[in-house]
Amino acid sequence: MSNPFRSTGRAMLAGLVILAALLLGGLAWFIHNLDQPGPDPDRVTDAIIVLTGGSLRIESGFALLAEGKAKKLFISGVHPGVDTAEMLRLDRSAPKWVECCVVLGHTADNTVGNAIESAEWLRRENYHSIRLVTASYHMPRALLEFRRVLPADIAIVIHPVFPEAVRNGGVGPSWTRPGRVVVVEYLKYLGALIRPLLPSQPPGSAPI
Repeated sequence: MSNPFRSTGRAMLAGLVILAALLLGGLAWFIHNLDQPGPDPDRVTDAIIVLTGGSLRIESGFALLAEGKAKKLFISGVHPGVDTAEMLRLDRSAPKWVECCVVLGHTADNTVGNAIESAEWLRRENYHSIRLVTASYHMPRALLEFRRVLPADIAIVIHPVFPEAVRNGGVGPSWTRPGRVVVVEYLKYLGALIRPLLPSQPPGSAPI
C-alpha cells in the first residue's frame, strides 16, 4: 500500500520545484529586458513625467524638456517643501528657462501614488501623451501601474535611465548578474501583478 503522506510530500516538492523554476525564469526575462532602450527616442509628447527616487531621473527629465520633447515636465513624488528652483540647483546643466515649464507633485509616496498623482494632473491639463522617465529596473512596475489608472487614449513612451550605482552594485553592463536592487524590484513587480487578485487592503495600508 502506498503511503499517502509520502505521495503528498512528493507532490508538494514537485510543486515547489516548478514554482522555483517559474520564478527564476521570470527573473531571467526581467533582467534581459532591463537594458533595452525605450522606443521612439525622438517622439514629441504632451508631457514628460519623472518619478523621483533614483539618480539620473530628474536630470534626464530636464534634458528632455530642454530638447523640446514635451510642453511640460511633471515630477511626481517630490518631498514636501522642495520647489522647482531647488530642483534646478541639483542639476546645474539644466537651462534656467525650463523653470517655467516644470510642475512638481508632492502627494505621491509610492509607485501607485505616482500613477494616480500623474493621472490627475494629466486630466487637468487635457494631455494625451507622455514620456515616462524612471530607472530601467523600476520601469516594468511603473508602466504597469500607469496603464491601470490612465485612460486608454493616453499614449505612453517609456524612457528608462540606467543608474551607474546599480551597475556598480553587481548588475553588470548587460544586467546579467542580478544585484539585490534588481531582485527586490522583480519581487515588487510580481506583487503588483497579483495585487488585483488579493482581498482589499484594510484602510490606511498602501502598496509600495
